[in-house]
Amino acid sequence: EVQLVESGGGLVQVGGSLRLSCTASEFTFDDYDIGWFRQAPGKEREGLSCISRKHSTTYYDDSVKGRFTISTEDAENTVYLHIDGLKFEDTAIYYCAADKVFTCMVVAGISDSDLEVWGRGISVTVSS
Repeated sequence: EVQLVESGGGLVQVGGSLRLSCTASEFTFDDYDIGWFRQAPGKEREGLSCISRKHSTTYYDDSVKGRFTISTEDAENTVYLHIDGLKFEDTAIYYCAADKVFTCMVVAGISDSDLEVWGRGISVTVSS
């Protein structure tokens, strides 16, 4: 079964760092672009970052540039999202998603296509 599983969330202190993982099963990143999204309580889902191995590109939303870093670990078939300088407003459910074509366009907000695979999400709560 094609699926994505997020991990690495939890309760973290403001100002700290966190690394979220998104591990893929039954597919590889050679064909699929991976994106990270989040949805805070009472807010709409927002695109954060994406990575495309086939195009050798990464993208970050302006709101997270400089604090978020996306990377891959091919041996583990995992995409990471490293977050530095955690803020209270980073509290949200974080999701990763994969698609062969539209991932980065959806992350960037220029497409509303349904992405092929979504993880179930992982909760991140930033506290003082």
